[in-house]
Amino acid sequence: MYEIIYQDIEPKKEYEKIIEKVLTQCFKEEKLENSKLSITVTITTEEGIQRINREYRNIDKATDVLSFPMFEKDELEQKIKKQEYQYEDILGDIIICIKKVEEQAEEYGHSFERELSYMLVHGFYHLMGYDHIKEEDKLLMRPKEEKILADLIIKRN
Repeated sequence: MYEIIYQDIEPKKEYEKIIEKVLTQCFKEEKLENSKLSITVTITTEEGIQRINREYRNIDKATDVLSFPMFEKDELEQKIKKQEYQYEDILGDIIICIKKVEEQAEEYGHSFERELSYMLVHGFYHLMGYDHIKEEDKLLMRPKEEKILADLIIKRN
């Protein structure tokens, strides 16, 4: 279901427990538990995410989370509907800057767990083809994110 890569960051069981809990709930919510879809989660530094952001998006700055889906939304919906999976289809990659997670948790006044969980859920739904640039798209994506966090009883404060 997922693989965790640490890029210039020491592995931490705390991160792994949160990642497992959140992604398991995401897969359950979207009825993907029995799919062969998998996600790679990379935990990295500000420099690491800035390099990726510059290379793939031509934005030369660090950010909190990046998502790189392998499928277009309609293509993924068909795959899920027909249950047509190749062995270990990659849903996509989620890259998270752990320092940004720490800073934003403090800035917004909530726990590290809540901020990392939100980054994971947010990245997951980008991999599922959701977006938030247009207001009508945001109205579809945000409730899905909030439901996962509510189901896991991960609150803002």
